[in-house]
Amino acid sequence: MMTTIDMRPPLRGRLQDVTLIWALFTMLVNGIAWAGAPPSEEARLLAALRKANPSTRFTQVLPSPIGGLYEVWMNGNVAYVSARQPRYFVFGHVFDTQTMTDITGPRMALAARQGAMAPATPAATTSARTSAPTSAPIAFDQLPLADAIKTVRGNGQRQIAVFSDPGCGYCKQLEPELARIDNVTVYTFMLPFQGEAKPIALWCAPDRAQAWQRYMVQGDATAINAPARCDHPVARNLVLAQRLGVQATPTLIWADGSRTEGYVDHQVIQARLKPATSEVQP
Repeated sequence: MMTTIDMRPPLRGRLQDVTLIWALFTMLVNGIAWAGAPPSEEARLLAALRKANPSTRFTQVLPSPIGGLYEVWMNGNVAYVSARQPRYFVFGHVFDTQTMTDITGPRMALAARQGAMAPATPAATTSARTSAPTSAPIAFDQLPLADAIKTVRGNGQRQIAVFSDPGCGYCKQLEPELARIDNVTVYTFMLPFQGEAKPIALWCAPDRAQAWQRYMVQGDATAINAPARCDHPVARNLVLAQRLGVQATPTLIWADGSRTEGYVDHQVIQARLKPATSEVQP
């Protein structure tokens, strides 16, 4: 009688072998899939821009609030670019008309303040209704006041500086509150967060303080529609805002060097100005 010897390993051993082989196969397939995974739209656009513009230092591509456009950071500046047509760059500020906020300006200010090409976290929106002082004190007497619109009411004894934008809705709401304050000198540094055409036209008006008040309080755009051009401080004001960490409009700078971001009413302004008694220097 012939005896057959089963040379195969026990069933449990065979199952373990099959399991091991399947695990190795799965890892291999996944590895191939990972290696061959297509890059993201942002990565493809960044690579395309670097190849097409080798002399420009592109650092980051991020989604923008506008469908089809990406936020492209380069050489400390930002543009909006379509992935389908990356030869065209749109420079300017994205403005949300529903929330009345400038999206681009604060992100650029924050990027400059952090010394980076693009912010790591979303910046605060402009014109937030808050009056909490933020950031380090500013030496008021070292501000380049010649680059601001100077408005004197009464004896002008008290001082306040305001970083404002003629396209900013909350800035327009702030102006009537400032107009109710007497014996004050208001220095308005115009920022081009929403384009430089309006700030330049207002600065170049024959009477810029009057033109500012008429536009911001009365809605009179005569000065803005005028084609006048002149030497203006708009670009310097933007650099100043970035250096001081001004990320929103309006931002009020008090005589003691503290600041308040956002719209405040005349009662808050009056209370903050009350202790100030120093004379305004000519």
